[in-house]
Amino acid sequence: MYNAYFGLTENPFALTPDPRFLFMSQRHREALAHLLFGIGERCGFVLLTGEVGTGKTTLCRSLLEQIPEGVEVALVLNPKQTALELVASLCDELSISYPAGTESLKVLVDLLNLHLLEIHARGRRTVLIIDEAQNLSADVLEQIRLLTNLETPTQKLLQILLIGQPELQTIMARPELRQLSQRITARYHLTPLLLNETTTYIGHRLEVAGCKRRLFTRGALRLVHRLSGGVPRLINTICDRALLGAYAGQRDRVNRGLVRKAASEVMGPRSSLRSPRVLRWAVIILILLILGAGWRFLDPPIIWEQVVVTGKPAPSVDTPGPPKGAVNTETGPRENGDGGEEASSLVRDLLTAGDVPTDRDSAFETLFRQWEREYPDLPGLTNCERAEKVGLRCMRGRGNWTILGNLNRPAILEVVDEDQRTHYLPVVSMEGPDVTLELGFRRETLNRSGIEPFWFGDFTILWRPPPLNRAVMKRGDSGPDVLWLRSHLDSLEGSPPGIEIFPPSPFFDDTLKRRVMDFQRAHFVKADGIVGEQTLIQLNTAAGDDSIPLLCDQIQHGERHVIDP
Repeated sequence: MYNAYFGLTENPFALTPDPRFLFMSQRHREALAHLLFGIGERCGFVLLTGEVGTGKTTLCRSLLEQIPEGVEVALVLNPKQTALELVASLCDELSISYPAGTESLKVLVDLLNLHLLEIHARGRRTVLIIDEAQNLSADVLEQIRLLTNLETPTQKLLQILLIGQPELQTIMARPELRQLSQRITARYHLTPLLLNETTTYIGHRLEVAGCKRRLFTRGALRLVHRLSGGVPRLINTICDRALLGAYAGQRDRVNRGLVRKAASEVMGPRSSLRSPRVLRWAVIILILLILGAGWRFLDPPIIWEQVVVTGKPAPSVDTPGPPKGAVNTETGPRENGDGGEEASSLVRDLLTAGDVPTDRDSAFETLFRQWEREYPDLPGLTNCERAEKVGLRCMRGRGNWTILGNLNRPAILEVVDEDQRTHYLPVVSMEGPDVTLELGFRRETLNRSGIEPFWFGDFTILWRPPPLNRAVMKRGDSGPDVLWLRSHLDSLEGSPPGIEIFPPSPFFDDTLKRRVMDFQRAHFVKADGIVGEQTLIQLNTAAGDDSIPLLCDQIQHGERHVIDP
């Protein structure tokens, strides 16, 4: 209804599990890695759990798109079946013929075993994925365990992925299911999104739907996260209803009021009680009541004294600071974690003081210095056109800190201050929760949570393209570019040097595509077998070229992020 009004090509917050809208947070990426690990390592059982609406089914759809070649998949979406019905469903999914009206479990299992042996003999394997597995009965779970006994002397013939709500963990902990629980080789629990991930998630879905501008204020985004708890399904329903409210009121943007009203409509009026403003006033009133009582019930009687005129703590060498968890009424409660409010204040001062450059040209000049390049004075050319003059290329994107860590290049963050003015902050280093900004020739290191209230995920990096004729390589291409790709993959894979009987093929065939996909999975790029700028960036990084400036000296496991090309 509101798509045309906001210039959208489709509904950005539909509840269908469309993989195009999948936002790979750190937890989603780790969950997908566990599932792919279970398939790749031929594990018997893999267990994925998560709260309702955290994206398990959408993640499952994404998994199906990345299933390696040579794997047959049986997907069961309705687990409320008897043991006989479940095995029959498995046979149906694998196109195994059986006599009509069969009521013998042994007949079905024997036919299934023959089929799995044939698949194994052809060098292929079979995976059973069961969604909503918390609805499986104990008898069916025991039958599933027995299916894993179908094996050769060296390998399991059937791998099983169970996906369900947290109750599945409780079910698996039952004493009568301990044999099944002991066979689970990989477990992962999917948790809700963090605040910055919620903001990026909303922006990602809007961008996929064709959005060209910001439709939610910063306060509205924070309130969506607070009211939804970071659960993607609730985020979708609240944002969908809020956009409908904006359309009905002929508003250009969604503000906090529209979000609060939308949440009360889809979640009930109690959701409004979670508003940070209500909680903040409740805490302040509680503290005032305690102060009015003279803290007589606290032991020891430590008082956080404040001068009413200035609002600053009274000077005293011996007076301790405020009790842990108390609210400083001068600044309000911290919402960004330890040090987050101070970092936000520093960023706010940097954006408004005007004593450091935050314009686009200055930011690009800083990035050029990281690459040891002179920023060319070429009027009439864009910043990215100037980059091409010195052998570099721009990549613009939208994401979060894990995406920047995965790309691992100094970046320019596009931030917006409280007066809706755009600034450009060059990030030249990132280590743990801290980032270093270089503004002109001044460096500031601060907690990245201080930037998050002003950053909606837009960034630009510079990278150095290899000497190729094509910007993208894919299956079916041929020529010197493909030879370059083969050579680099050989080097990275550690192929031993030697005299080749046949020269390397200049054709991008299925084998090369599989090698590219393996490289992409290892470096957390979408495994589509297409060599674009993200894959080329990772190839450059993996080659260990010391002339490439890196954002992070070392990327820790679990700090990467899957992103679409």
